[in-house]
Amino acid sequence: MVKIKSNAQMDAMREAGRVVGQALAAAREAADVGVSLTELDAAAREILFKAGATSPFLDYHPEFAPVPFPATACISVNDAIVHGIPDGYRLRDGDLVSVDFGALLDGWAGDSAISFTVGRARPEDVRLVETAFRALDAGIAAAVVGNRIGDIAHAIGTVCRGAGYGIPDGFGGHGIGRHMHEDPAVPNEGRAGRGMVLRHGMVLAIEPMLIADGSDAYYPAADGWTLRSLSGARAAHAEHTVAVTDAGPRILTLP
Repeated sequence: MVKIKSNAQMDAMREAGRVVGQALAAAREAADVGVSLTELDAAAREILFKAGATSPFLDYHPEFAPVPFPATACISVNDAIVHGIPDGYRLRDGDLVSVDFGALLDGWAGDSAISFTVGRARPEDVRLVETAFRALDAGIAAAVVGNRIGDIAHAIGTVCRGAGYGIPDGFGGHGIGRHMHEDPAVPNEGRAGRGMVLRHGMVLAIEPMLIADGSDAYYPAADGWTLRSLSGARAAHAEHTVAVTDAGPRILTLP
């Protein structure tokens, strides 16, 4: 069931989203050659706790996972698409990093992700990351009252496929509110004019995921969480929590 939020509730979600945006900015600032993934997680976690928020990621244990998620941030490097577990790996020159982060504040959730390169960026990685954010922007632009979920999916898919990139099968965005994952599902590819009609008060996590070589296939790593491209190609991920309003899309996860 899709839960419509009031204007006051969307304002409360903005405060949760602000914490997410600030935590991602802190992780990005901390990222450098030689810095470990656990150090990036710690930088984001510090912002979370200073705000009096909690993590919807830490100890999250869906049915597919063998163990609860052990960190506050999902940090995925190079061929890892999403759900990477931060560990002692130290970033190397040219690594492509995606950080996905969530916060719960006063009973409301925020969820966002960024991708970036560390050190000397490869031109093909710069293009991949730029396209991920361009696809996100296209999806957000389609999140207007009277449109349908399929319009968001079509906008994202058009950008990704048009650039020659793959889209991981079965993964996409979702509704968000009191819980990190709510209805409806928001695919990253689909037909315009199809699906649920968008209404004022719907809040969606819109999150394109791209695989560089155009393939869609992935596999779960041995940790049971990290999803890696089957071909070994690099991947990028971008996400914002967005409110659908009569005044247009409202991004809730800016710093």
